[in-house]
Amino acid sequence: MSDFFRPEVRALLWRWRDALAGLALIALGLWWGLRAFGAVQWLGYVVIVGGIILTAAGVQRARFRQDGIGSGVVQINERRLSYFGPLDGGVIDVADLTKLELDPSAHPDPNWVLTGVGGQTLSIPINATGAEALFDVFAALPEIKTGDVLDVLSRTPDARVTIWARVRPLLH
Repeated sequence: MSDFFRPEVRALLWRWRDALAGLALIALGLWWGLRAFGAVQWLGYVVIVGGIILTAAGVQRARFRQDGIGSGVVQINERRLSYFGPLDGGVIDVADLTKLELDPSAHPDPNWVLTGVGGQTLSIPINATGAEALFDVFAALPEIKTGDVLDVLSRTPDARVTIWARVRPLLH
């Protein structure tokens, strides 16, 4: 069955898998909502709402995903982010993040630059293996707008851009 689709089409379908699953749920909900009676009809309307939510989230995730053939591997384990690359790498706790930047001038691919409390930085290529898990990490940062992350990622600016920075509390 893997030979049925060309590799490019298969990669495209895999990238948009969440949005496609949401559309399938919407279609199922519409079928139940328009064809059934009673409780199943109301269940169909609930499934439609769930499908709309899954489709919206899937579109955001698909916009964030890259081809995944960059250098290195990203792992997230118990709110600890690890990057193992061919030349560098490191580990940083998600709770210790103070700044998120996109560095388009990094070679060969643009990098996410994460800064910790102590000033340590971790540079992760946007297309590293497992980098799609960073979407959940970024979405969990306080007061971040995922739309800003997706906009910066889609337009690839010329210079390093700060996407999010932790607001430092005033002492007086």
